[in-house]
Amino acid sequence: MSEYRFDTLLFDLDGTIVDSAPGVTRAFAYALKKYGIDADPDDLKKVVGPPLSQSFVDFYGFSREKATEAVEKYREYYRDRGIFECELYDGISDLLSDLKKRGLKLLVASSKPTVFVEKIAVHFGIDGCFSHIVGAELDGRRTDKSEVVAEAIALSGSGRERILMVGDRSFDIVGGHNMGVKVAAVGWGYGNAEELAEADYIVNAPEEIIGLIGGTPDAGTKRERI
Repeated sequence: MSEYRFDTLLFDLDGTIVDSAPGVTRAFAYALKKYGIDADPDDLKKVVGPPLSQSFVDFYGFSREKATEAVEKYREYYRDRGIFECELYDGISDLLSDLKKRGLKLLVASSKPTVFVEKIAVHFGIDGCFSHIVGAELDGRRTDKSEVVAEAIALSGSGRERILMVGDRSFDIVGGHNMGVKVAAVGWGYGNAEELAEADYIVNAPEEIIGLIGGTPDAGTKRERI
């Protein structure tokens, strides 16, 4: 039996590992411009995290067919420019290295296409921390967070009671809970207080995750739902 409460962690990418808002919002604004819609990238943080096609539908009234087309417009900007218009959050690289040294299994579980997640992980030199990187398919398959989490669970080989999902939006929380795992919401991402309130735990700094899983230092300001 592991000394830790959880021995496997599934990490969301956008808003959890990287601040990807600059690239995502600029690419989204670029796509909207193709349809005659002017949008300020600073006002588009709401689209960071959810599946892109869903955001075109929910926020701009696109049909499913038009949203699929818009995602391709988005990628015209994102695949070469926007993908690297992001930064690692302070303390994340050290956290991942620490968890890896402790022998925990780490996986990425993101709604972003796997190919983009892999490139970002390599760009920041953190790819070696993860046993698997699970994302969506470019053709639109596996964009729902529950499907992503389910695939990550299967690849991890761990029991659900030993798995912790770490994310910043309601999609991460719902996806984790739908698949029967506990969820820690991070306070440095894009989720608001109402979204985070549905998580099992809340952490406000990367190092608090060490305490949450049962390591040291202690977890500082974390909260467990009753």
